[in-house]
Amino acid sequence: MNEPAVSVVICAYTEDRWEDILAAVASVRAQSRPALETLLVVDHNQALLERLTREYKEVEEVRVLANAGPRGLSAGRNTGIAASYGEIIAFLDDDAVAERDWLRYFVEGYADPRVMAVGGRTVPVWASGRRPAWFPEEFDWVVGCAYKGLPGGVAEVRNVLGGNASFRRGAFDAAGGFATGIGRDGDKRPLGCEETELCIRLSRARPDAVLLLDDRAVIHHRVPDARERFGYFRTRTYAEGLSKALVARSVGAGKGLESERRYTTRVLPAGVARGLRDALLGRKGGAGRAGAIVAGVAAAAGGYVVGSVRARRGDVTFSVGEIPGGTAGKGGEGGSS
Repeated sequence: MNEPAVSVVICAYTEDRWEDILAAVASVRAQSRPALETLLVVDHNQALLERLTREYKEVEEVRVLANAGPRGLSAGRNTGIAASYGEIIAFLDDDAVAERDWLRYFVEGYADPRVMAVGGRTVPVWASGRRPAWFPEEFDWVVGCAYKGLPGGVAEVRNVLGGNASFRRGAFDAAGGFATGIGRDGDKRPLGCEETELCIRLSRARPDAVLLLDDRAVIHHRVPDARERFGYFRTRTYAEGLSKALVARSVGAGKGLESERRYTTRVLPAGVARGLRDALLGRKGGAGRAGAIVAGVAAAAGGYVVGSVRARRGDVTFSVGEIPGGTAGKGGEGGSS
């Protein structure tokens, strides 16, 4: 039986990441298990769209598209899904590079027909060259990376992380696309959780669906200077609380906060204890990490309360993303490219 064809979607929005975008595409083209195609979806930036079109005009397996929906990451991903031809659709951040066997490990997961999504491990590449001493590994999700507390190896999970993930096309046929109004929108407040909401929606539509995390599917994600600062940490954790309130409003607090309960009652207290222990032993950054965990929880909780109030009042809403033109007939059981 032939392996499923894979389309890779990379969403881009700014020329400031030009070199990063080129590196991301190059890493896909260098995969040991080749992709059928790479789709570069540009989010309402005509100059970037034209520049990328010129850059890849003679590269057959790379297509450059304009986001066909409203501004934001979710609509960009939905545009890529609609235009893709692979049975499996993988997503890579525009400021990340994938290791050579990234797609090979993704594809292995789909040998089981129940598997609807496979995610991987995202490793931070700090602009300063090293992790800030105060920055706790438990909060690496703040910079879009895998964090302490995630399962190792190959494990079933509630949701995959959007910047390093793949889905079977049938997942979108069953559940629809990424929700708009909940995730990233260029340089605005760093919201998130669009992949969490989609995965929960998928599990409801397909109760037999299996979602996997394979930590061998590795990408390296650049963390710029601005995101190494405590101000960004606080803003991002607050925004996560806002986003989680929307998800809980949509799918219910039971499912929407299922993983977060274990994280906040087990993983984070252990992180605080390690930080305080390190501080007592005179190790650098221990007190800072413990304090950052407490501050991060407080900011997220504050965002959740504010977001819940806004959601109840109808001030903030989001909608299930529509795939432009639908997905029917785009993908098939075809072999690898």
